[in-house]
Amino acid sequence: MSEKQTKYQELAEKIAALISEEHLQPGDRLYSENELCDMFSLSRQTVRRAVRILEEEGLATRVRGSGTYIAEPREDLSRRSGRIAVVSTYVDSYIFPRIIQGMESELSGHGYSVQISFTGNRLDKEKLVLEDILEGNGVAGIIVEATKSGLPNPNLDLYRRIQERKIPMIFFNAFYPELEAPHVALNDERAAYKAVKYLTGRGHRQIGAILKLDDGQGRLRYLGYLKAMEEANLPAEDARIVWLDSYEMQQISLCADRFWNRLESCTALFCYNDQVAFQLIQLLTERGIRVPEDVSVISIDDSDLARLSQVPITSLPHPKERLGAKTAQQLLSMIRGRSKDITYEFETRVVERSSVTDRPAENEREMNGQEHREVS
Repeated sequence: MSEKQTKYQELAEKIAALISEEHLQPGDRLYSENELCDMFSLSRQTVRRAVRILEEEGLATRVRGSGTYIAEPREDLSRRSGRIAVVSTYVDSYIFPRIIQGMESELSGHGYSVQISFTGNRLDKEKLVLEDILEGNGVAGIIVEATKSGLPNPNLDLYRRIQERKIPMIFFNAFYPELEAPHVALNDERAAYKAVKYLTGRGHRQIGAILKLDDGQGRLRYLGYLKAMEEANLPAEDARIVWLDSYEMQQISLCADRFWNRLESCTALFCYNDQVAFQLIQLLTERGIRVPEDVSVISIDDSDLARLSQVPITSLPHPKERLGAKTAQQLLSMIRGRSKDITYEFETRVVERSSVTDRPAENEREMNGQEHREVS
């Protein structure tokens, strides 16, 4: 046996030991060739031969264009289906195509096909989809966008049956807090907090909100709104909050009277998403209310709607493709046996456009009023 063979075999044994001691776990990306060369002072050829041994022994798997990953045991792989079930609410959602693109790219790169179903954000449809998955030939894992996650759900027992069968399952965008299941999402509370804090930083004091009633994201964004208002010592008045359900979200003109009654005194409005903001600006314009001169508007998603609106909308980006890819990556880690640190939430930032302006006159009026009271 040559000295060169001894070196690459020793390296393969060292990496195998890291795997057996769980310092490297299924789904982890193996150090690159350059990193291994530097770590062990070995040639690239020696490193490549060591990695090849790991692949032959089923300890590692190479993914073209991505890298080499620690593999799950072969006996587990042989029992798994090659399909991932993806359950989403809407097929025509303006952010969904880019989310699914991120999922498909990641999953196909690891040899999985994707089976997509849509619930239409209806609990009865969700029930049928889950029953079909449970009665089918089996899937390697499930990626789910929760249906009406802000309301009590009669389908939680079906989800628990999936968990009892130990089918890896992860939620994206929205999730059910009643279930002990991981999720990947935008940090909705923080996103709303940043949006409203941006408005208070531009001098606005009378800030209203239009939020979604029947999903958990609406609740979390309301919490962010409350936190930012409290931090600015501003009252969060119920009279300045409009709650919309899934049906009303599609056509907010049906709620126009409610908007005027509740939001007339506001100088700025925080909208649940770009879809709401886009429609709202149309309604305001038709009523002769100027954006941003009369009322400023901010929202979440930073979608094409924000750019194409007659007044380009200041918005906070949704991670879209990155969220899809991250959800797939986390599910793959679950399939390979990992159970910790699966939940992941993205941070975001404000992208400024034309729909928000400063409110200095309001602050000047407050200061002048205070000076007058002190003189009196």
